[in-house]
Amino acid sequence: MTDVRVLLVDDHPVVRAGLRAMLTEFDGISIAAEAADGKAALKELSRLAVLGEAVDVVLMDLQMGAGMDGVAATAAIRKLAAPPPVLILTTYDTDADILSAVEAGASGYMLKDAPPEQIRQAVFAAAAGETVLAPRAAALLMNRITNPGTSLTPREVQLLELLATGLSNRAIAKQVFISEATVKTHLVHIYGKLGVDNRTAAIAAATRRRIIRPPGQAG
Repeated sequence: MTDVRVLLVDDHPVVRAGLRAMLTEFDGISIAAEAADGKAALKELSRLAVLGEAVDVVLMDLQMGAGMDGVAATAAIRKLAAPPPVLILTTYDTDADILSAVEAGASGYMLKDAPPEQIRQAVFAAAAGETVLAPRAAALLMNRITNPGTSLTPREVQLLELLATGLSNRAIAKQVFISEATVKTHLVHIYGKLGVDNRTAAIAAATRRRIIRPPGQAG
């Protein structure tokens, strides 16, 4: 059986080494290359394509310091002529992270603390064209399907994230290219869905429910 060839993308060398050691212990998986951020991953894919070497799955970290993050890299990879599936492997499981990754075209979303066997199965499933989701990611997406009226939209989650940075309504409007009045309308909807009546309470509720990361948390 031909090995599933994986491109490992993570900014921490120790983490990459650990993932490499874990994955290569499994029959049927080999490491095609490694990269420290999304931009380097795109270069590796290009280099391997020139050599005629396949990449069956990109195992992508989400946040990678100052380099291109996993969401931007996933979106760029999906625009390639014959893109390999991207499986996000991260420590973050907020709604904002999950929705961003799925919208970018990720084939799966797993957490780094998942048992090795689950990660192995996820790699094989992604290579086979299947969608693989950690329990929280699956629950979030299912809830959005079954309760569309009460789930926050991707835009609302984005505005909540910006709200948590302390930006004013005007600054948020400028950053996402919408009117200040539209921001206010979104906030009314957000407050209603979260059962709050002000931005401080909205940020607290969103953080508690893991819709967004705690304000100030580093990537």
